[in-house]
Amino acid sequence: MRSTAGSREPTAAGPRPEPPAGIRRFSRAERLVHRTTGWLMLVCLVTAACLYLGPLAQLVGQRYLVSTLHKWSGLLLPVPLLLGLGSAALRADLRRLNRFAEYDRQWLHAALRRVRSPGARPAGKFNAGQKIYAGWIAGAVLVMTATGLLMWFTGVLPFVSRTSAIFMHDVVAWAIAFVLFAHVRKAWADPEARRGMRTGRVGRAWAARNHSRWRHDGGRD
Repeated sequence: MRSTAGSREPTAAGPRPEPPAGIRRFSRAERLVHRTTGWLMLVCLVTAACLYLGPLAQLVGQRYLVSTLHKWSGLLLPVPLLLGLGSAALRADLRRLNRFAEYDRQWLHAALRRVRSPGARPAGKFNAGQKIYAGWIAGAVLVMTATGLLMWFTGVLPFVSRTSAIFMHDVVAWAIAFVLFAHVRKAWADPEARRGMRTGRVGRAWAARNHSRWRHDGGRD
């Protein structure tokens, strides 16, 4: 490097930035998919409450606008995930979520017995509860999309009445609200997990304690 004026020695290079602490858990694409899906889900739930609960509907008003926001946020829910499939990291994590290993059964058994020690709950990158949640919420979104379309475009499937579609839509909506509340409550109790979704990185000690079967260097689980 060239020296500064009046100096006989080369100017020392600036300090190199230190690598981020911990290990990478989520890529930028995965975090963006999660964040976008979360905001769309929030719009769905808030607008659904404004349409379903009478006092809230009277307070907010603008029923046509609220209904339009609800419909389009619901239709757009699968879009972030579909776009995110271009990410190799996201595809790898979807494969992980789709695999159920023997130690996942051990995790579930310990969870049902309310045994909380990390040693009794071995987990890969995702524990058994997260795998079940991911599969359930994906199926619930498909049911909500299908029943919403049947309510919107009546007569598409003549053998399915609009009343049946509304009933199923309402029941699954309440189930989603309950499950999402539990999901947020669980995340709120674990700051390191939230940091992983916010920054993409988690501490090695946290990973070893809560995801002992996660081979984050080999990427197999």
